[in-house]
Amino acid sequence: MRVLGIAGSPRRDGNTDLLLNEVMRGAASKGAEVKTIILNQLDIAPCQHCDACLETGRCRVEDDMQMVYDELEWADRIVLASPVHFMGVTAQTKAMIDRCQALWVRKYVLKQPPLGDERERKGLFVSVGGMKLANLFEPALATVKALFKVLDITYAGELLVPGIDKKGAIKSHPGALKQAFLAGQRLVED
Repeated sequence: MRVLGIAGSPRRDGNTDLLLNEVMRGAASKGAEVKTIILNQLDIAPCQHCDACLETGRCRVEDDMQMVYDELEWADRIVLASPVHFMGVTAQTKAMIDRCQALWVRKYVLKQPPLGDERERKGLFVSVGGMKLANLFEPALATVKALFKVLDITYAGELLVPGIDKKGAIKSHPGALKQAFLAGQRLVED
């Protein structure tokens, strides 16, 4: 079982990273092979909507997104972690998602498996938001669920924590880190 963590926060070792680390630790405790990529450390250009991918299902832009495609294909489980910025995922996360247009083409235009094979994959969304609004996570959830649907990744749930803003504040939240660890274990138990 291979688990890919995608750290979408621009702030290293912040609340979202701490939760992601616990999810990955939980998955590893059940014997999973885990790997985390940090989007803010990668060179990922935004989608240019050039439609070059319509012919081959491959993005013509040669940057670090080519490695991300490989990592997505490698993984059996994907944990996408992004704090909420203006009610959505971070710019780093959205750039990666938009560049999955080539994978959309594979599935819907070329009629191929978007991630190269048809094995079952599952995905988990982890997010933290500074406000305490009833619909705080809805726009981000819509984006992540759409991504997972396009990539044929079964949506396995989410860990969403509102009202956490200051760096490291998640450590004081009752039970959040434990919930993350358990979510990682559950993700790989099936």
